[in-house]
Amino acid sequence: MADKCPVDHGSHSSDQSCPVDHKSRTTWASVLPGSSPAHPVNASSLSTEREVSSIPRTDNGNWVYPSEAQFFAAMARKNHSPHAPDMKTIIPIHNAVNERAWLELMKWESGRGGEKCGGVKLVTFKGRPNDLTPKARLMTLLGYSAPFDRHDWVVERCGTRIRYVIDFYTGRGAGPSSNNVSFYLDVRPALDNWEGVKMRAENIWQDWFRSVRSSSTPSQS
Repeated sequence: MADKCPVDHGSHSSDQSCPVDHKSRTTWASVLPGSSPAHPVNASSLSTEREVSSIPRTDNGNWVYPSEAQFFAAMARKNHSPHAPDMKTIIPIHNAVNERAWLELMKWESGRGGEKCGGVKLVTFKGRPNDLTPKARLMTLLGYSAPFDRHDWVVERCGTRIRYVIDFYTGRGAGPSSNNVSFYLDVRPALDNWEGVKMRAENIWQDWFRSVRSSSTPSQS
């Protein structure tokens, strides 16, 4: 099927499902810059074309992102007062950020054998913008900004399912382009099973080992 996209629209299957739910859509609309078209844009003129993601599904094919019209309609159904012109700005950024999330997730999966059984695939996803992860909560207590959104993605690797947590942070560029939005994604396996704990522990060890090797390597003058 090619009627889903990797942005949760309520953690259930429907012809609009895609990884950002209704709450997340509103959250993204609030942090992304609106457009200022030379000519007014109304909902009926929004594109119905959908972009196929690079994120594999478990039932063959890839997840498909929502069209401008679908994104707008889903927000309108929830009375979130969407602006049609903004869809032309939100959709490309929204899709690009989710592609980046998948690339970051695949860095964790690299070398873990997923390619032996057809590759790692995204099983389910859930947007949880109102639920801070323990790490995000700790960082906010230390004075850092809270993430504007959170997703939980469950992937399957050769029969093993791993839940990943993704915290989305945003910032503004400096200078004349200060209206530009930049994103930082903190992607990591959840610590709710042994596989996730093992992956996180291995990552800490590798980072420490690289740091030790780097500091012990004599500089050349």
